Amino acid sequence: MIAAQAKLVYHLNKYYNEKCQSRKAAISKSIREVCKVVSDVLKEVEVQEPRFISSLSEMDNRFEGLEVISPTEFEVVLYLNQMGVFNFVDDGSLPGCAVLKLSDGRKRSMSLWVEFITASGYLSARKIRSRFQTLVAQAVDKCSYRDVVKMVADTSEVRLRIRDRYVVQITPAFKCTGIWPRSAAHWPLPHIPWPGPNRVAEVKAEGFNLLSKECYSLNGKQSSAESDAWVLQFAEAENRLIMGGCRKKCLSVLKTLRDRHLELPGQPLNNYNMKTLVSYECEKHPRESDWDENNLGDRLNGILLQLISCLQCRRCPHYFLPNLDLFQGKPHSSLENAAKQTWRLAREILTNPKSLEKL
Repeated sequence: MIAAQAKLVYHLNKYYNEKCQSRKAAISKSIREVCKVVSDVLKEVEVQEPRFISSLSEMDNRFEGLEVISPTEFEVVLYLNQMGVFNFVDDGSLPGCAVLKLSDGRKRSMSLWVEFITASGYLSARKIRSRFQTLVAQAVDKCSYRDVVKMVADTSEVRLRIRDRYVVQITPAFKCTGIWPRSAAHWPLPHIPWPGPNRVAEVKAEGFNLLSKECYSLNGKQSSAESDAWVLQFAEAENRLIMGGCRKKCLSVLKTLRDRHLELPGQPLNNYNMKTLVSYECEKHPRESDWDENNLGDRLNGILLQLISCLQCRRCPHYFLPNLDLFQGKPHSSLENAAKQTWRLAREILTNPKSLEKL
């Protein structure tokens, strides 16, 4: 048993050093190329409208606020100046979303975002995004990369296609630190020892973001209040949770397997699903020793089986907001197809670790 486990870990490490590292290097190169163009566009936006200040900056070889969705698809979060006089309201009526309501009607004129406040006193995510989209469209025509970048049409999101190779979504957002959403108040679960109190404090201090983007939990039923709502995002908190042990290595292997074998019609799976399942696996295996390098095979196997189960049930709950289903709106046939494909992959890796050389 131990020999089989060691063999699997050996092949996984080899896979990580060869395939995962070359994937990372290729993505880093793409990110540099993409960020050059995006920075240039955002510089033009800022000239026209100083409230949209670019927050895209490089720190320790990574770009703050940039998420890799797939090797050719990225999201850049543009942090707006402080929201100021708004109350944050997440009463659970809009899963995964919250609204920003003026704390006092008299303060309307003092708000930096006065023209985006609705009659009922909400700061409208949709109105801000619409203004931003207009500014980006103008900036694309003026920037020095105008020959290689164009706006993606037919969407209320701000998306750029760069060199016909990459798609980048630029999402206006507010950073919220020092508060924690009510809809995530159940976390951490009281009967689970992971993550310890210190890590919990760090994660909650990291806070969350409010993004101006279409909320997929509301698709097809947009009332005006809902389209004014902001989407909750916990990127930094999630990154902090999966530090230590072989967690990041495990996620890297999962992302590489996804890119190479689970990029399927209907887009049933993305890297964020993998990250979510790593967090759930941490709850199931709360001891640090469970994440020693020599347990990499067991953890990966556990996550792949959990993924198959989620695909078969057609439900993958968001880690911090379990009422939000990450598979919502995905075609059932594509989820079934992904379950079969993941099962083939898991079986192959488990019964013949050497097959990782070809995967």
